[in-house]
Amino acid sequence: MYMIKTHYEKVKRTIEGKADLCVVTKRRTLEEIRSYYDAGERCFGENHVQELKVRAASLPDDIRWQMIGHLQRNKVKDIIPFIDCIQSLDNLKLADVIEKEAAKAGRTINVLCEFHLADEDTEKTGLSKEDAIPFIHEVMKKEHIRVCGIMAMGPHTDDEERIREVFNEGYQLFESLQKEFGKDVIHTLSMGMSNDYQIAVECGSNLVRIGTYLFEE
Repeated sequence: MYMIKTHYEKVKRTIEGKADLCVVTKRRTLEEIRSYYDAGERCFGENHVQELKVRAASLPDDIRWQMIGHLQRNKVKDIIPFIDCIQSLDNLKLADVIEKEAAKAGRTINVLCEFHLADEDTEKTGLSKEDAIPFIHEVMKKEHIRVCGIMAMGPHTDDEERIREVFNEGYQLFESLQKEFGKDVIHTLSMGMSNDYQIAVECGSNLVRIGTYLFEE
């Protein structure tokens, strides 16, 4: 067994009835990933396209693969055949390529729009919240992309008050987009990772992306 059972049980207790789990597979072996599949998980997230391709080819077909890292436009075609959701859509040029490749494949691709809310993390990618409504309106014009919600990362800090501030900002943005586009359209708020998922869930996240805590003591 490759999972850390006590950590897994704690995560499941924390998110029960509030959020879904996306198991992050970055740097993990197929055996490690399989241990969570065997426990019943079906949503797995990867940061790198090449790793994603290998994992998707080697693991069961009913896994709902999520692209959670920065996605280069020239790599889109490599994941379109099997990806369930791209959580890191942050510009219209990328949306154009996703639309083109999805149309070729006869698929409609779920996406989350990624927002950069932690101003202190200057190297992070993502849209500004001021661009949210016009950006999503543009993306929704595309026939082969389905906008399902938003993704945001907490700030790189141990200051829980600051983390909570950013996640509350993410939830407020999520609510404003639900008012604009409808809750049936904007239904997923992906916030929270190994170090801050508990705060994220308290702030309204309904999808957490956890890797390190599930695989390392």
